[in-house]
Amino acid sequence: MIRRTHLLGALTALLAVFANVAMAAERPSVGLVLGGGGARGAAHIGVLEVLEKHRIKVDCIAGTSMGALVAGGYAAGLTPAMMREELSKVDWHDMFLDNPDYSEQGYRIKKLSKPFIPGSELGVTADGIELPSAVVAGQKIRLFFSHLVRSDLGERSIESLALPYVAVATDIGNGSKVVLREGSLVTAMRASMSVPGLLAPVDHQGRKLVDGGLVDNVPIEEVRALCKPDVVIAVNVGSPLLKPEAVGSLLSVTAQMINILTEQNVTLSLAKLAPADIYIKPDLGKITASDFGRFAETADRGREAAEQAVERLRALSVGADEYAAWWGRIAIGEGRRPIIDEVRIADMRFVNPGAVERYLRARPGQPVDPDALYQDVQRIYGDGYYEKVEYSLLPVRDKHILTVTPIEKEWGPDYLRFGLGLQTERREGSSYVLRGAYHKTWMNSLGAELLVAGEIGNRPGVAIDFYQPLDARQRFFAEASYFYRRNERGLYQDNHRLAAYEVDSQQLSLKLGVNVGTLGQVRAGWLRERQDASVKTGVGLLPEGVVENRGWVALLDFDQMDQRYFANKGWKSELRYFKSTQHDYGRADANLEAAYPVGGIVLRGRFYRSWGTSGSLPAFDAARLGGPYNLTAFSTDQILGGSAALYGVRAEKVIGRLPLGFQGDLRVGVGYERGRVADRYTETGLDGWLNAATVYLGGLTPIGPVYLGYSHSNNNNTSNLYLLIGTP
Repeated sequence: MIRRTHLLGALTALLAVFANVAMAAERPSVGLVLGGGGARGAAHIGVLEVLEKHRIKVDCIAGTSMGALVAGGYAAGLTPAMMREELSKVDWHDMFLDNPDYSEQGYRIKKLSKPFIPGSELGVTADGIELPSAVVAGQKIRLFFSHLVRSDLGERSIESLALPYVAVATDIGNGSKVVLREGSLVTAMRASMSVPGLLAPVDHQGRKLVDGGLVDNVPIEEVRALCKPDVVIAVNVGSPLLKPEAVGSLLSVTAQMINILTEQNVTLSLAKLAPADIYIKPDLGKITASDFGRFAETADRGREAAEQAVERLRALSVGADEYAAWWGRIAIGEGRRPIIDEVRIADMRFVNPGAVERYLRARPGQPVDPDALYQDVQRIYGDGYYEKVEYSLLPVRDKHILTVTPIEKEWGPDYLRFGLGLQTERREGSSYVLRGAYHKTWMNSLGAELLVAGEIGNRPGVAIDFYQPLDARQRFFAEASYFYRRNERGLYQDNHRLAAYEVDSQQLSLKLGVNVGTLGQVRAGWLRERQDASVKTGVGLLPEGVVENRGWVALLDFDQMDQRYFANKGWKSELRYFKSTQHDYGRADANLEAAYPVGGIVLRGRFYRSWGTSGSLPAFDAARLGGPYNLTAFSTDQILGGSAALYGVRAEKVIGRLPLGFQGDLRVGVGYERGRVADRYTETGLDGWLNAATVYLGGLTPIGPVYLGYSHSNNNNTSNLYLLIGTP
């Protein structure tokens, strides 16, 4: 009996072995490889949809560049439908702009962005002048990756994933391949996508990592090493080489060089495919690596390509229950958001932690709010002191610690900034300004800053500004500033330029103020002005000589526009009151603007008023109208008087956008303005309301805003043709 029992057990075990072998033979193990290709990588989602439809289990997955992003999302438990939804919502042009919306930045950085060219910052260090590491630091991209894999539920590490995953990057120091098999999933995805020159390299274990496509764009060898699959499914979405006649510009030459390196290693990788492996190359036609706007079409083409291989793919299919059990181990769980037990700010070299804490709404005892955390981290980055700002939620001894890690710029905290301004008007002629500044930040623990700027050209001058926060959170501050400028102003009568005045202006001010979140500032203080005017050409009608003025000033500047120039939405208000103690008059100025999108049109409105609170303004401090978007048909400051009012509306249509990594677009616009000046010192015959109708072409470029426009007024049949380039 005992022998019969032993024999039965042995037979059962042997049958189990045979059954396992048979099952293994029925369903070979599968390794999935997703190659790099920028926007063309959206095709991977279509391929994953077909694998899901036919219940094909994946035993391990490897990816490069955009393939590393999609593979990482899949390994983290996102279904193809979830990835299609999340990635389709992304504005990739905005994703490649690190700074938050202009409305989310503090007033200080807004003030700095006005006179200087975007991205013109150079670092001043003990080793000399240093350049930023790339056009794009990748701040928003990393935050999006964190959102995609739900890092708000806890830091995702590669080794913790139920589906084995590797990403490929390149060591930019020696050109070697780096295979990321452990550590932060988000870091691996971000490193593998770091296109050289566009995205900043990722610092990882003493190496600087860039796009893995340079060394292994379809990492077949790595997926074999990861789980030794019986079958490899390799998806290649790489960009084909440009034809010789299409290679001409610097950008096209750079793209072609990268494509050549990529295609060479792809050829080597594909040679390692075995007869049993499945190769999928979607027909992506003329879809380029930067065509993120064609996301849905690209994903659909990936699905079509996978369906063409469906007969071979079906051989890898498993039963519904087995597939559900497999995916159940991988799927991302919503779960209950962790409760924050502690909030930590990582140590920094210069920045006071209070400057970071002022933006954080996360508090111990509260669950993580991913949307608020994203916004807060972006606001921190928007201060301009950091190379990147990261966050992590880590369990430490049964506690959840939210750690915010701002990485200060290697090329800071002292900078050089540059500006360029060119202006041509039909009667005013041409003028130019070249501007340079030295900006020293974090001079003390509260964040004191010194800005020294100089200008050469038609308006030479110098400006010095010292800004001293009075508390660690930088809510209150003191500011001292001085500027000198020599300017030429035309004097007009009956639509003719009678004279040109040369005016030397100086101003010294001392103010106290408060920062009102990201809305703006309220300031009040004392200022002293001095003007020395003399006739340069023509016959002067206004007084010459030196005029001094001093008094008290109060200002409110709130700005919630989404962009500094060419806003799409938002509002701003600028209010100023000056009480002269030397000449016994008061001056009030109000400027209100708003922008609102309607369909594909951006509507913009403006109201401006300047007036004396106790009689008319004196000639040396007159209200002014004339010049672009200030009664455009008239020359700059053509109409001077004791008070002024203006309102205007504009409609703009976006007709083009700059390449990824550059902020800006091209617009065509029309506008209408009405204004009047009372108690006029010039153009004394222009009574009542004046009008101006304008048509223009404009846009934000890498050197600042550019406008080319024509404006006409039926008042005296006046017109103005103007060209503006660069920062004002």
